[in-house]
Amino acid sequence: MRYLLIATLLISFTSKAQWKSYSFTPRRDTINRIDMKGLKQGPWVIHVDALRGEDGYDEQGIFVDDKKEGVWKRFSLEGDMIAVESYYLGMKSGKCQYFLHTGELLREETWRAIDPKNPYDTINVTDVNDPSKILERKIIKIEPTSYKHGTWTYYNTNTGAIESTEEWVMNKRKEDVAATNDNDLAPIDVTKTGNGSKTNSGTAQTDEKKQVAKPKEVLDFEKKNSGKKKIKVRDGSTGG
Repeated sequence: MRYLLIATLLISFTSKAQWKSYSFTPRRDTINRIDMKGLKQGPWVIHVDALRGEDGYDEQGIFVDDKKEGVWKRFSLEGDMIAVESYYLGMKSGKCQYFLHTGELLREETWRAIDPKNPYDTINVTDVNDPSKILERKIIKIEPTSYKHGTWTYYNTNTGAIESTEEWVMNKRKEDVAATNDNDLAPIDVTKTGNGSKTNSGTAQTDEKKQVAKPKEVLDFEKKNSGKKKIKVRDGSTGG
């Protein structure tokens, strides 16, 4: 029994020795831990006093390497839950909900966090005349941060009914993206010519046929015989 007690004390001392600082809950669990590198780790409870007309609050959640991770809950100083937020790498990601002090749901937000180690995304480039037709998938670079992305819903706090919704695409309203024809996020108009050339009448050549790439054998033949007198070659066609 004595050896078991000594082993328990050694384990407790070793676990606490890896923290530069920490606090205790009423149940003697360690929280608000800062490791030897000065980074917040594990469960945290943060208290913010009311200041300059702004309400104070308490929030609790998990830190991983000094960044908020997973679900964080925020409470008023009276103990009412006023927010449930989701984090990834310290940035809002996924669904976040906000409540009145009386408990009614006020709004739901959806966010998308971009990993700084992989700041790229793949989008679908669709046909402007047929949005259901995907022409290609395009890789674009994105600033690593949280973006409004998806449906935001606002509720009537008296009835609980939905009052309005907003659709967001990477911090841009969906209707604005369609209206401005954003090069990165909106469909590409494949009917426009690349050089903006015009016909003799001055109208844009929107019905210009796509040029078909010549086979390698044809290109080699043309290169070999460039500058020489043209030779008429039978192509199998008939008639005039």
